Amino acid sequence: MREAHDPAPVRLTVNGRTETGRATPRSTLADFLRHELGLTGTHLGCEQGVCGACTVLLDGQPVRGCLTLAVQADAARVDTVEGLSAEGGGDGGDGGDGRAAMHPLQEKFWEHQALQCGFCTPGFLMAAVAAVREQPSMTRGQIRDRLSGNICRCTGYQPIVDAVAEYAAGLGQRGDRPDEQSPGPGEEQP
Repeated sequence: MREAHDPAPVRLTVNGRTETGRATPRSTLADFLRHELGLTGTHLGCEQGVCGACTVLLDGQPVRGCLTLAVQADAARVDTVEGLSAEGGGDGGDGGDGRAAMHPLQEKFWEHQALQCGFCTPGFLMAAVAAVREQPSMTRGQIRDRLSGNICRCTGYQPIVDAVAEYAAGLGQRGDRPDEQSPGPGEEQP
């Protein structure tokens, strides 16, 4: 008989791949991603849901990985910063400049120097991707509002807002539809 505190199997789709692991009922999604699956891009800052460094997408919605239990994500789709380059069409190669292929939003962060220490960056990227998917035509004020749950102690925020605004504007110019996500494993094409 399994005790209530014993690890339970957790199966989810992470960045398009089916993953399984074991988690105690009190294990957070962030700890599960980092320690059970080895995805260390999700950072733990305050561990109280305040800083946003642990932001991941759970079934397309931004959540705090430090406040979400791993067992709550069972059978769900989770997107982390590690999955962004694949989503952006990157093949992992470097374009001759020493940088691996990145998601277009990551490119904008690079171009605008929207990171310094980089600790908060994965959470900002995931929150911004979700915001732009939901509302591609945002004003700078709306971008600030949508990212207000993420804290950065280095950049002063302006470069981050600049990067997100340019990314969103570029989507409109190319005619991309950020709200249409590719289906996960086992899902049908629309």
